[in-house]
Amino acid sequence: MNARASGLARLGLALLVAVSLVAAVAAGLLRAGWLQVAWLPEGLGALALGQHAALMLSGLLGTTIAVERAVALKQGWAFLAPWASGLGSLALLAGLDTVGGWLGVAAAAVFVGASTAVSARQWAVHSALLLPAAVAWLVGNLLFALGQPTEATLPWWFAFIVLTVAAERLEMARLMRHRPAAQAVLVALLMSLLAAAALTGRRPFEAGVLYGGTLVALALWLLRFDIARRTWHAHGLARYMAVSLLAGYVWLAVAGVAWIGVAWGCPGRDWALHALGLGFIFSMVMGHAPVILPAVARVKLRFGPWFYLPLALLHGSLLLRLPGSLVDPSWRSVGTALNAAALALFMVTLAGSALAWHRPLHRRPRCR
Repeated sequence: MNARASGLARLGLALLVAVSLVAAVAAGLLRAGWLQVAWLPEGLGALALGQHAALMLSGLLGTTIAVERAVALKQGWAFLAPWASGLGSLALLAGLDTVGGWLGVAAAAVFVGASTAVSARQWAVHSALLLPAAVAWLVGNLLFALGQPTEATLPWWFAFIVLTVAAERLEMARLMRHRPAAQAVLVALLMSLLAAAALTGRRPFEAGVLYGGTLVALALWLLRFDIARRTWHAHGLARYMAVSLLAGYVWLAVAGVAWIGVAWGCPGRDWALHALGLGFIFSMVMGHAPVILPAVARVKLRFGPWFYLPLALLHGSLLLRLPGSLVDPSWRSVGTALNAAALALFMVTLAGSALAWHRPLHRRPRCR
């Protein structure tokens, strides 16, 4: 593929990711009452509202991770996964649920193949964990395509992302000295998460308690063994990443406690889903983006303290949305709007940082 075609392909994938992000955020704002279905193109609002989880977890995050995996593998066929996933999101927005669902299955199937190839290229525990993570995405997408309820697909979609993050952090944890048993404990926890997802349909109570308890234990493992504990004392990008990761691990523990509470019948579904989906996962996204984006999209970024603004807004808005709602229920709606603002500000920050990197290249010394 020549440079021009490669650039167009990257632009096309970026647009598909952007569509999933905008549609998923719009669906969240619709649910919170900040948008009205009538304000959007005919039918689009209702479609986005019904596919919020699929667009955010599978469409946006699945496509993004699939791009990263294809770039790492450097095989053209691996890019079929993000293309199928991104186009599946468009199909869902067009009301073609069956087409969108099975495109998602095809995307995950290719992704399993790509993950297998990556694991086989250089075997290690962290790379081997990429395969069960990919299988979790495939199972979640298959359940979605078969019309299963969100309660059945969410544990698999979340497991896909949590396992992927844990595998990447395990690779970095090798730089720190810890007991050999620590790695075995992490693998056991991740397998426990998959077992809980598999139990969801048959034993929902036991599955919920196991799933939540595993999330709490995983958060404690990451807080204890992740290299972010050391880089917290660094400066610049390393410190920013550490802040993002450690804050995310706290929300992971909160999500686990809330997940257990929901299993016992407590009204904490918003806590369980969004402490995990926003507090943990998007804190991981914000923390890793300055490193991963240049490698995947070939876009150089100028890091600066402004990266802390969307990160602070994300966590501040979650505090307003979740604990704040216990003080005043209306704060939940305000927090939701600020969640969306944090994601929008992060996109603006990335764009501005890319422009800031290239700006000095256009400066020319003045002749005297």
